[in-house]
Amino acid sequence: MENSYIKEIDTQTYYSEVANSKEPYVLDFYSDECAPCESLAPKYEEVAYLFGENVRFYKIFRQQNRELARELGVSSSPTVIFFKDRKEVGTRLRGGIKKKELFREIQNLVSENIFKERLKSKKPRTEDYDVLILGGGPAGMSAAIYAAQAKLKTVIVDPELTGGQVKITHLISNYPGTGKPVNGYELMDLMLHQAKDSGAQVIAAVDITGLEISENGGMHRIIIDDGDLTLCAKSIIISTGAKPRNTGAKGESEFRGMGISYCATCDGKYYDGKDIVVIGGGNSAVEESLFLTRFANKIQLIQNLEYLTANKTSADKLLNHEKIQVTYNTVVTEFSKLPNQKMLLKLKNLKDNTESELETDGVFVFVGMQPNTELLPNSLQKDQWGYLITNEDMETNLPGVYAVGDVRSKRIRQAATAVGDGAIAGILAEKYVEEFDARIKRSH
Repeated sequence: MENSYIKEIDTQTYYSEVANSKEPYVLDFYSDECAPCESLAPKYEEVAYLFGENVRFYKIFRQQNRELARELGVSSSPTVIFFKDRKEVGTRLRGGIKKKELFREIQNLVSENIFKERLKSKKPRTEDYDVLILGGGPAGMSAAIYAAQAKLKTVIVDPELTGGQVKITHLISNYPGTGKPVNGYELMDLMLHQAKDSGAQVIAAVDITGLEISENGGMHRIIIDDGDLTLCAKSIIISTGAKPRNTGAKGESEFRGMGISYCATCDGKYYDGKDIVVIGGGNSAVEESLFLTRFANKIQLIQNLEYLTANKTSADKLLNHEKIQVTYNTVVTEFSKLPNQKMLLKLKNLKDNTESELETDGVFVFVGMQPNTELLPNSLQKDQWGYLITNEDMETNLPGVYAVGDVRSKRIRQAATAVGDGAIAGILAEKYVEEFDARIKRSH
């Protein structure tokens, strides 16, 4: 839908009509084939509708206005910049931009009274769906493709940008059909477009402020952005995934996927003949270290305790392996990257508090996983580690509620197995929706 408050401009128009304007204005630098840009578009339109009488809103196609982008220091899409009295104000927004962030920056451009008045004019919306998929990783995308192609009204909701853990994986070499190692972000972008082409709607980078899951086969509801949008669905597929536990060391988030990995199967082969560090001492750390010996020249395992907590058979095998050396009672306090692209780790001995540094080609962190279940009700059955329990049909203990991918209690967690979970749930959700509709029809 065309928004009369948003104007598309180029470099010439910017300098002739916008740059010297005393009126407050906003620039949205976007690109084509850009999932974060597509996610931002409806939020930008809504904010423009609300504040368009007080602030000017512009869009600039970055790929055709590269010189202007360079002059303004814009190096990624989307990038949203805010101006008042000819000066940039507030904070630039990039990537998976949420609506609340746009509102926060708009407060710098208008008076408090105008801001509150315009927010009051927002009109909450409610939309109904056959299938609501919570989470946009491989499992969620697969479920969406199957459900949408079955002509079910399907929506994916993700509090972050879609893609899950896969989108931050540098290269994936074991996903069938790619024919070669593929960048994780590229693979998930292909899945996203396929889900959309199948007819699924995607709502990403939003704040989920409420979730009501029916316990008796009724409609499920998810509330977005403090009630701005409520989605109701006959069936819900939970694919919120899991996340690796972090070490908590400085620099870990910055180098995630760029020197720090959490998947030996995904990234191990890219360290052929190189030295790596593994952090952890439990079953995962030990078993993954043994797997990594197929590739690495030398492995330094760093454990914060004075012993390994893995099962004795695996631990003994690791301790006797010629490629592996174990450092006990030690933690990493900081990660950084050297000019030669090697990782530099700052270490601290927990017994005598001595500090040291270690240079390595790459780091693998295996200090546990945790399912993303914070939003979910206690009525859903979980195992002792907090993962959702399902049967082989991906059904949870609640009718019409499915769980797929890494959030599900299972033995193997890979992109390929997640896609299989999603396919099963997408197919069986169709059957459930048919039964749901028949039940409603009978009741009338």
